[in-house]
Amino acid sequence: MGHSMTVPFLDLKRQYATIREEVERAVGAVLESQQFILGPEVERLEQEIAALCGTRHGIGVASGTDALMLALQAVGVKAGDAVLTSAFSFFATASSITRLGARPVFADIEEETFNIDPSSVEAAAVPETSAIMPVHIFGQCAAVETIREAVASATGRQAAVVEDAAQAIGAARNGRPAGSLGDAGCLSFYPTKNLGGAGDGGMVVTNDERIALRVKRLRAHGDVGRYDHREVGMNSRLDSLQAAILRVKAARLADWNDARRARAREYASLLADVGGDLRLPRVAEGNVHTYHQYVIRTRRRDALAEFLAGRGIGSAIYYPTPLHLQPCFASLGYSAGDLPRTEAACREVLALPLYPELSAQEQQSVASAIREFFRTGH
Repeated sequence: MGHSMTVPFLDLKRQYATIREEVERAVGAVLESQQFILGPEVERLEQEIAALCGTRHGIGVASGTDALMLALQAVGVKAGDAVLTSAFSFFATASSITRLGARPVFADIEEETFNIDPSSVEAAAVPETSAIMPVHIFGQCAAVETIREAVASATGRQAAVVEDAAQAIGAARNGRPAGSLGDAGCLSFYPTKNLGGAGDGGMVVTNDERIALRVKRLRAHGDVGRYDHREVGMNSRLDSLQAAILRVKAARLADWNDARRARAREYASLLADVGGDLRLPRVAEGNVHTYHQYVIRTRRRDALAEFLAGRGIGSAIYYPTPLHLQPCFASLGYSAGDLPRTEAACREVLALPLYPELSAQEQQSVASAIREFFRTGH
């Protein structure tokens, strides 16, 4: 094909062009109503997302980060507790734990899925573990049931499970949707997510009425109504404007996720026989992946990213530094070498362009550039 076309890592404008009129109408209706905080649009979105996640309750909050904090608080995590989680994740996974005065305890990941490894969980579990936060990284569910059992057998008690499903709306494991596998699930509607708003937003989904009621109370300063504060919460409510926009997009999410899976299959066939040390993403048995990111790995990651950039092809690294080695968590006492699989992933992973509007030609451009890189031994 010769030199390839420019392929942006992500282009949100393409998607917006397909829904512009509907979004503008929805936003206009909210502006006319002058109801901006919570309200009927948020309630309808909460019902729709809960149905999609196979849960009875959805509680809209101001961000995915807040969803994590509020869910942890609602399941009873308090200062001094330990929360087991993955170090291969976005910063909020760990900061939500520390901001409650609890301590993140990091387990290593599985090589194939990048998700938290149940056997590493068993080794990492400490007696004061009150919750587990598995991360469904890149849109593939972690083995929640195995992780839960591993912690129980290590500590002799059941820990609450709060799923970090920020990247995994629409994913499933053994027929059960992400968000319904634990005691509570946390979603992010950050603009770049598979279901993204026009700003920050998030949701906690749960089947447990007590957890739902507590999150609802905590998101509004702990007010049970009429300025009666039973506990100190925070101000973390989803805007009506975001809910209206998200409802337009939620109706298309299943189709968009199907399109992502189709593009992932296309990459898999285009890159099947590249050779070298290129490794493509793997889906664990029983899992339905949403490909929030399509992540390949190679020991020559930095050189490959540079080579692609030189041909106008976008890529991104999630994540260059594991959480256990972040400077702000130095006091936890981890050092390089503690989580070898996590550390290797951080050196080797590269996310390729993948979104519903990505064209077949663009995918061929990406693939032929990758082939060229490995063939010419750059």
